[in-house]
Amino acid sequence: MLLNLSIKNFAIVSFVEIDWQQGMTTITGETGAGKSIAIDALGLCLGERATTNTVRPGCDKAELSASFDISNNHKAITWLDSHDLNQDSECIIRRVISSEGRSKSYINGSAVPLAQLKSIGQLLINIHGQHDHQLLIKSFEQRNLLDGYAGHQPLLEKLKLQQKKWQQLQLEFKLLEQNHEQRKAQQQLVQYQVKELDEFNLQEHEFAQLENDYKRHSNSQQLLILSEQCVKQLNNTDEYSMLSLLQKCSDDLSELAELDCNANELAQLVNEARIQLEEASNDLIHYQQNIDIDPQAYALIEERYSTALQLSRKHHVAAEDLVKYHANLSQQLSALQQDDDRLLNMSNELEQCQNKYLDIAKKLSKSRIKAAKSLQQRITTSIQQLNMPDANFKLQVSEKQNNTPCESGIDEIEFLVSMNPGQPSEALHKVASGGELSRISLAIQVILAERVVTPTLIFDEVDVGISGPTAAMVGHQLQLLGASTQVICVTHLPQVASKGHQQLFVTKLTDGKHTQTSVSELSNESREREIARLLAGDSITESSLANAREMLAG
Repeated sequence: MLLNLSIKNFAIVSFVEIDWQQGMTTITGETGAGKSIAIDALGLCLGERATTNTVRPGCDKAELSASFDISNNHKAITWLDSHDLNQDSECIIRRVISSEGRSKSYINGSAVPLAQLKSIGQLLINIHGQHDHQLLIKSFEQRNLLDGYAGHQPLLEKLKLQQKKWQQLQLEFKLLEQNHEQRKAQQQLVQYQVKELDEFNLQEHEFAQLENDYKRHSNSQQLLILSEQCVKQLNNTDEYSMLSLLQKCSDDLSELAELDCNANELAQLVNEARIQLEEASNDLIHYQQNIDIDPQAYALIEERYSTALQLSRKHHVAAEDLVKYHANLSQQLSALQQDDDRLLNMSNELEQCQNKYLDIAKKLSKSRIKAAKSLQQRITTSIQQLNMPDANFKLQVSEKQNNTPCESGIDEIEFLVSMNPGQPSEALHKVASGGELSRISLAIQVILAERVVTPTLIFDEVDVGISGPTAAMVGHQLQLLGASTQVICVTHLPQVASKGHQQLFVTKLTDGKHTQTSVSELSNESREREIARLLAGDSITESSLANAREMLAG
């Protein structure tokens, strides 16, 4: 429950601190005094967006702080534990908003993102605004109210997951189907290309070998001529061949080394050169003897080399990359074939997914029909007590014409009402007046509040358009609700204000230059005068005071 609210430099508030009690607290005040200021401050504490007039004029920042007793709020404790923010049985929320619009948020002294204030706020407080009844005529709100009453959140989560899965499959199926003809033409082309490259079957590094073999065979005559010239130059029979000359030089250096040991190294170097040249000469003779002039082999090599070049030009890739290109094409063909196989199988997969969705949706629909019977009876009883004795409320659950999976299921939910005996039930917006709609909304909110796990319920002037005996009944219902949970109600009705276990009074003071709003807790005597003021206006009489005492005593 809410324990304390501290407001500093917010709107027209300089500083206000409020201690809250268990049960029902009513907030009253003169028109324009800012009765909802505490509710607005709480909303900001719990993550609502700040506006430009949040900070009091002339101040650099507004500071808002709210503390809660969470000793019996197991969901809040679990949330705080999971975010490492727990602090025994208390939760303190603080928000600081600068005049430039920047804000900082804190939970139990730790800085947190604004989204976390919203998240924990849903477990601490539930606020019902004065315009909530306008939403009541919207079909989505009617569905949400029924689902909230029936506790359908787990089923709705399952339904949403299945619907999302179906949606993704449907999108994939449509894309595959739309691209089928284009994919078919592409597959035929790639299949032809792969077949052509399969038949040629070029191997890894084969082209480099082919290129070398082609050059060698195409220049075999030139190779013979050049190698023969080199053999003659190295090892001719005459005394002027390279080997003969080098042998003579080596012999002379050996003789020189015998005369002068300083020439040993030179002699050794020349002798090594002679040995290497002799080995090269032998290898060259062997090379020359193995030059193969085979026209048939050359024709085969030339044909394969030429085909490789043609294929490289045809596919616009380097001949060295043909093998890699071939592998990529094969993978592409496999992917195209898999897409076709996927398209064939997806119809069954979609049908199975939709059947699972329908199973959950039908379970949800069955539960909605059951809950609708209970809720419509309770709403009828409640609105009849709110000065609509002949009203009859009906909650109609019907199956949609279009069963395309959606997050909300297969049902159309509609709130119908008959205000007079014999009058057929019609949609709310066609039958109920503004005041009647407000009373129906309040009745639903009170009923749903019993199902809400948040320990604090706030009603911000939801009794607009209600007066007399109806107002007394509204006050009585809110008071009963306050016996099991903390209820805070901003009101202008004495019949509602008098039912509070605690009453706060909001007043606005001005010196002509500055305006200040203050909030104070009323004593028993002060409550009498405030209730009397609400009954009779500014001219408080003994009669109005007596009526006020009677209301407070009741």
